[in-house]
Amino acid sequence: MSHASAPPPSLSPVLSVSALIAATRLLIERNLPLTWVSGEISNFTRAASGHCYFVLKDAQAQVRCVFFRNKAALAGFPLRDGLQVEVRAQPTLYEARGEFQLNVDTMRLAGAGALYEQFLRLKAALEARGWFSTERKRPLPRFPRAIGVVTSPKAAALRDVITTLRRRSPHVRLVIYPCPVQGKGAGQEIAQAIRTANARRAQDGIELLLVCRGGGSIEDLWSFNEEVVAQAVFDSGLPVISGVGHETDFTICDFVADARAPTPTGAAQLAAPATEEIQAGLRNRFLHLRAALARRVEREMQRVDYLSRRLQHPAARLRAQGEAVALLARRLRRGWDAQAASRELAVAAMKTRWLRITRAPLAQQQELSDARLRLGQAWSQTHAGRERRLERCADALRHLNPAAVLERGFAIVTRADNEVVQRSDALVVGEPLRIRFARGSAGVSVTDKE
Repeated sequence: MSHASAPPPSLSPVLSVSALIAATRLLIERNLPLTWVSGEISNFTRAASGHCYFVLKDAQAQVRCVFFRNKAALAGFPLRDGLQVEVRAQPTLYEARGEFQLNVDTMRLAGAGALYEQFLRLKAALEARGWFSTERKRPLPRFPRAIGVVTSPKAAALRDVITTLRRRSPHVRLVIYPCPVQGKGAGQEIAQAIRTANARRAQDGIELLLVCRGGGSIEDLWSFNEEVVAQAVFDSGLPVISGVGHETDFTICDFVADARAPTPTGAAQLAAPATEEIQAGLRNRFLHLRAALARRVEREMQRVDYLSRRLQHPAARLRAQGEAVALLARRLRRGWDAQAASRELAVAAMKTRWLRITRAPLAQQQELSDARLRLGQAWSQTHAGRERRLERCADALRHLNPAAVLERGFAIVTRADNEVVQRSDALVVGEPLRIRFARGSAGVSVTDKE
């Protein structure tokens, strides 16, 4: 007797990973609708697409969240780490990684987190003191020869700085001032490292100081929000570049520093120009200078050509001047000849007229002859009268001449001072006198007087 074979036992279906995750996602979404969840934002990032990713946490747990661009644009306030928020979100699974997450639909502020409130209070206080003022910020040295770095020796930020500077400016010397950048007491250590760098600036030869740390949550970066670090940066005699966290991270150190870089790598790029950039700049300047020099040479060559056309050889110039002088001489000779001929004609005409006039008898000739005769007679009479008057004057002078008196036997008596003696009573016995005769003189003395 034959027996029919029993059917094989039923087997459970085998699911693929994607099917399992999809089923789980549907189960979660059907049983957990849109729900309000409160927590603190941490590890916030904004992708190039504009979508926002962050972790929402409280003291015991955390959950990943995604806030898509079109909905995040309606938040009405900037999103950053430390914000205490309430989100209305759909619990779901991100199937590509099988991770539980919240798809945020709406977000509202639930009050700032404790750390963020502390950050805002200190920021407002330091801003009121003028610590963030752009007027007090110092310019960075353009070509530093040595740079100090305040960071942890084990931090990835230090490797980024070293790698960047070796690639861009291998000639720049680095001096590391090690300190912890996270944890209890790290703020005091960072401030002390900044003060040490300033105290050793002359010895180490540094001209610029970088304060660096990689990215992290607000708790990880909190040491750079402490007032002791801000005070050290404010008091620093060296210009300070703050390169703490990622591009979206801001710390008190960033605001007090003379310059802020989005990352440690950006701080290294800001601290020293790339050698290739310097060389490119020098090449550009050299090319500009060479072009300017070429243009200047061309202008000067044109000027020389212009002047050379105006410049004449001395012999040519003398020849030209000789020709000009000869031309002037010919013109002068022609003018002189013409003037002489004209004057000869005029003289000939005047001579002809003179001869015509002199040959004709003058109507006043008889009157002229009579006048000449009367003038001669008058002159003879005047001359004779003047001669007689002159003789009378001469006779009078001869009579008045003292010499003529002396010729008649008289003498002139004078004192030693040539004073003529006219009276005897003016004489003194023994006084010397001088007697002048017609011919000669004699000296005498007074023996008596009457």
